[in-house]
Amino acid sequence: MDFSVEYLKLDQLRQLQSERLIKLVDYLGERSEFYRRRFNEKGIAPKDIRSIEDITKLPITYKQDLRDHYPFGLFTVPKNELQRIHCSSGTTGKPTVVGYTKEDIDVFSEVVARSLNAAGAKPGMQLHNAYGYGIFTGGLGLHYGAEKLGMSVLPISGGMTARQVDLIVDFQPEVLCCSPSYALTLADEFAKRGISADEISLKYAVLGSEPWTELIRHHIEERLGVHATNIYGLSEIIGPGVSMEDFEEKGGSYIWEDHFYPEILDPVTKQPVPFGEEGVLVITTLTKKAMPLLRYWTNDITSLYYDESGKRTMVKMRPILGRADDMLIVRGVNVYPSQIEEAFSHVKGVVPNYYLTPVEKEQMCIALDIDVEIDDELVATENLIQNTDDYAIFVGNFAKNIENEIKKRVGITTKVKIHAQDSLPKCEGGKINRILKTK
Repeated sequence: MDFSVEYLKLDQLRQLQSERLIKLVDYLGERSEFYRRRFNEKGIAPKDIRSIEDITKLPITYKQDLRDHYPFGLFTVPKNELQRIHCSSGTTGKPTVVGYTKEDIDVFSEVVARSLNAAGAKPGMQLHNAYGYGIFTGGLGLHYGAEKLGMSVLPISGGMTARQVDLIVDFQPEVLCCSPSYALTLADEFAKRGISADEISLKYAVLGSEPWTELIRHHIEERLGVHATNIYGLSEIIGPGVSMEDFEEKGGSYIWEDHFYPEILDPVTKQPVPFGEEGVLVITTLTKKAMPLLRYWTNDITSLYYDESGKRTMVKMRPILGRADDMLIVRGVNVYPSQIEEAFSHVKGVVPNYYLTPVEKEQMCIALDIDVEIDDELVATENLIQNTDDYAIFVGNFAKNIENEIKKRVGITTKVKIHAQDSLPKCEGGKINRILKTK
């Protein structure tokens, strides 16, 4: 594969983006009744878009637009030109449906191959693909991208954890793909079998589909013996492979902005924020054919920056703080689960398997109840297992330490309940919801 586009000078990249945006807007003006109507509402015409700097003139597209035009109302090619259809699970309403032409599948495979390469994968390596196959974009997206890079793929999908570990032991793959929470579940199974990190063949873990923190990364890397990197994407844009961390840099993900042009908008005003500030990530698909989207509101909170010491010239996005609709307001303080998770990292012995339950009074969230696990090894080193009273005192102090760290770092009141390791429900593949119903 040719990865040279990742190193384009900024002026060359802007020229390429401008050419592609102009072509895209003309294409939508000819083929999309939805966007023609939106252009008229905004009082603009395709001829008004002459460079990438004109993108703010264009309308924002929301997930509800996809649902309102279910199933194929936003497609710009006839069904007989489609090569594949994916859709979301539809757990919060009608599923969002996305289509791909052959050219779209080629782009999908290309950006995933780029992502795997950035994660450390090389041709000839084996990928243990534990992302879900089917209508979810993750499994097939990683599969095709790995094959394009020249890897072999075990398409095991999610679940059947014991069998997954059996096959990793027997087949000796170098690369794992799954959600971060499921990587921890696999690590638990290895530990139960007495298999240490240096006995596991895995070298790289490509993880996505949910926000995660440095605490989770530390646990995964330490317990599986891998470089753990974040792959980001969403089905409406293309699937996984919109952006990717480099395994030697970490901390921020390169956006493949020759295909996906990013903006950061204020969640309330919908206007661009100053470069480097947090807001909602908005993406325009510059090269898609079956269902291009202009300024798609991802609902993910992040910020953009250029890494002068990085390998590539493309812009980076910082780790997702959370989704705008996952934000909790606790006594007026905006809180994301990732902030709670980050506070855990300052208390030794916290196992990052946890659940948050908002506590409401008079229709206002006044506190969070937190259920979290404690590391068995910490309990063992304190020699508390046989002494019930001492254990209760120790656990009470442990919970208070967590509450104090959250108060200091996040600014909210919490009530923490400690559970033994492996006692809370675990991820068995796919995403995990850390926020439970309010009390």
